[in-house]
Amino acid sequence: MQFDLLSKDPQSKARAGKITTDHGVIETPIFMPVGTVATVKGVHQRELKNDINPDIILGNTYHLYLRPQTPILEKAGGLHKFMNWDRNILTDSGGYQVYSLSANRKIKEEGVKFKSHIDGSYHVFTPENVMEIQRTIGADIIMAFDECTPYPCDYHYAKRSMHMTHRWLDRCMQHLEKIPVKYGYDQAFFPIVQGSTYKDLRIQSAEYIANAGAVGNAIGGLSVGEPAEEMYAMTEVVTDILPEDKPRYLMGVGTPINILENIALGVDMFDCVMPTRNGRNGMLFTAHGTINIKNKKWEDDFSPIDEMGITYVDTEYSKAYLRHLFSVNEMLGRQIATIHNLGFYLWLVREARKHILAGDFYTWKNMMVKQMDKRL
Repeated sequence: MQFDLLSKDPQSKARAGKITTDHGVIETPIFMPVGTVATVKGVHQRELKNDINPDIILGNTYHLYLRPQTPILEKAGGLHKFMNWDRNILTDSGGYQVYSLSANRKIKEEGVKFKSHIDGSYHVFTPENVMEIQRTIGADIIMAFDECTPYPCDYHYAKRSMHMTHRWLDRCMQHLEKIPVKYGYDQAFFPIVQGSTYKDLRIQSAEYIANAGAVGNAIGGLSVGEPAEEMYAMTEVVTDILPEDKPRYLMGVGTPINILENIALGVDMFDCVMPTRNGRNGMLFTAHGTINIKNKKWEDDFSPIDEMGITYVDTEYSKAYLRHLFSVNEMLGRQIATIHNLGFYLWLVREARKHILAGDFYTWKNMMVKQMDKRL
């Protein structure tokens, strides 16, 4: 994997860059649609490619390991072939899912024993077998196995957890050297900064991660319920330390406003279930604010879903029609809202990139944040 830093915004830490892997170029800043179980929920690969057009999507190690299971993915020739997606894929390590299963898991130095949410069967994730699972899934970018701490989190717990994440990182890296890549293309490995919302821990963790010398780095353990101001403060602490010549990925973030503010702090890569999950619940993100399409006010509004027409659904259907689909619980409504939201998220990061390259990102960002912070 290669990263080229192309431009920096004069008034903020925002950057425009280019990541090149064996599956093509990723222009940063980028948003990665979440394809948890080998599908971006409700979206055909054709629509994903032609209408939403991301350079990279995300797959989920925990879910793919449980279903369809790694032997099936290996037989298919890896996740790209299994789901017929010829662009980039990033897989997370399962650390976040294990965190969200708090009632059904035990964390020890060796790894994590957890109960499947599907059938209650027991499984173990260790730094070593998570590397093997991600090799078999075959994503272009794979993540270190970490522990994601909850919010709020006791200082001593956060500290212990962070040190364990660092020890797990060393084990991941040692094991990766022993296991060959599959399917004939390279995989890039990113370690993850932890440390909850404690500045001293974040500094320690960012230094440890920077010293690991990986080709890219991730920031984890944020967007887990802390106020946005704390997220921004921790991101800034970390981006000041992580090397400038490597991409920075903020995991699981966030709203369109969160994304713009974190781009301004020097983050290059994002993923979040918000555009898809909120879309399925009738919330649409637009450049002028959010719309709850289920509200009665849209019942006889025959204007296009979004005048900007970023994807085909925006001008092909009216707000009244989309509201009707939700009111009769028709799955097409959820699909339309999902395509709209993903299209908007990709438009937003690409627009941000244009403004970074033009040198006026900061002014544009402030205008957009104000504009998007409304309920329509």
